[in-house]
Amino acid sequence: EQSSSMPLLAIHNRQIRWTPLLLLGYLFYLLLGAMVFQLLEKQAETHFRDQFQLEKLNFLQNYTCLDRQALEKFVQVLMEAWEKGVNPEGNSTNPSNWDFSNSFFFAGTVVTTIGYGNLSPSTVAGQIFCVFYALFGVPLNLAFLNQLGKGLNAHLLTLERWVQKPGRAQVQHQFITCFHLFPPLVFSYVEGWSYGEGFYFTFITLSTIGFGDYVVGTNPNKHYIPVYRSLTAIWIVFGLAWLALVFNVGADLMEKFLQLKRRKSDLSLAEGATTKLEDEPEQPRIHIPS
Repeated sequence: EQSSSMPLLAIHNRQIRWTPLLLLGYLFYLLLGAMVFQLLEKQAETHFRDQFQLEKLNFLQNYTCLDRQALEKFVQVLMEAWEKGVNPEGNSTNPSNWDFSNSFFFAGTVVTTIGYGNLSPSTVAGQIFCVFYALFGVPLNLAFLNQLGKGLNAHLLTLERWVQKPGRAQVQHQFITCFHLFPPLVFSYVEGWSYGEGFYFTFITLSTIGFGDYVVGTNPNKHYIPVYRSLTAIWIVFGLAWLALVFNVGADLMEKFLQLKRRKSDLSLAEGATTKLEDEPEQPRIHIPS
């Protein structure tokens, strides 16, 4: 028994040693992506922002009497600016979408496959780098979330044993409630959303659906702290691991429920068949004389 337990212990120790290296590699990969995206996209964004401001100025000077053709042209300019990540409500003094904090946030949405759609690389170099960055980053993200999920699961088991002690029955429910209800409260306060909108954003983000209708740090009329979106990206990573555990628990409960229903159905069929055999009258035996 001792010899058989030694390989398991060695595998466990090896996993513990690999976890910090995986964490450092994951963080380094996000930092690398943020720096490259900033280098490739920020200058192009500045050019498009200045061009858009010039188009708005020309529009105000030249089109004193608005007609349909002028309106269609200006709408086209607005759409092109929006596709380049320039908010039409802002001005050239707005913070860049490709500063380090926003680039870090974008790198996180790439490797987690959230993809809000409100911002994307506009340069050919940025698009090519994004393809290869996602090619290697998505598997790295899955490996990291898998390892992080194992760690969270182990801590949850410890928490569960701790909660089962007398006088601590509601701690686990309070912990889960705070984890799910507190982040929407923060986003609602910072972004000026309702609590329902904040909760909607958190779920759409952590489920990697990422419609892009609600994205943090994009309101040009608000002043955000520089690390706001970077902290949001870190929250997303841990939230993905947590929500994956919740989804796994839900899937296990669904499987157990379906198995229970199937067993009950099979049992009822077996009881029905037995009852039918018992209710059938015994067939009369016909004696044939020899």
